[in-house]
Amino acid sequence: MAPVRVSLDYLCTGAVEGLLVGDRRFSSAIRKDARSGEVRLGKLGLEGDEQADPSAHGGLNKAVYALPVQHRVWWHERRAKHGIDSQDSALPEGFVGENIGIRGMDGPLEEASVFVGDELHFANAVLRVTEPRTPCFKFNAVMGYRQASRDMVLSARSGFYLAVAREGHLQAGEVGELRPGPRALSVAGALHARRYKYLR
Repeated sequence: MAPVRVSLDYLCTGAVEGLLVGDRRFSSAIRKDARSGEVRLGKLGLEGDEQADPSAHGGLNKAVYALPVQHRVWWHERRAKHGIDSQDSALPEGFVGENIGIRGMDGPLEEASVFVGDELHFANAVLRVTEPRTPCFKFNAVMGYRQASRDMVLSARSGFYLAVAREGHLQAGEVGELRPGPRALSVAGALHARRYKYLR
């Protein structure tokens, strides 16, 4: 496979805050805000980004969470089907907790075409695909309906985690390349293997 051009359409970070789930309050950093200008990228992620539960998010293998930007329209439509009103045509940037929104410039960039071990090369940083996102109850709370996690897994619209192969900085609007790795296991394939607990 030849390298694929990728646009980094937006970049987001977030701080830990309270998240109400039913009548209980939890700590979460799922809500992210868009950043402008260069943002420092270290081994543990983007400067200014926090994680409430390091066992589930963050660390060397989950330093950055990437979402193909076309999924925001699909998720908006899913929420609309559940009666969750919105005046927008897509979810706001960072709404599902993503750090970067990426777009394939030579065709759709999707979980079925991105593989564990592939690398995103930008001018001043390199990131390596490690695994799909597997959502939890906090994702359901943010999306506003109980089956959101199930929808993410069964639709394979999960996005994927990235490790930092070369530290540097990233900036919204820059263009890089997705370069192939071993190409043994796609993100969608890895997610499919974890689907069983979401079928209950």
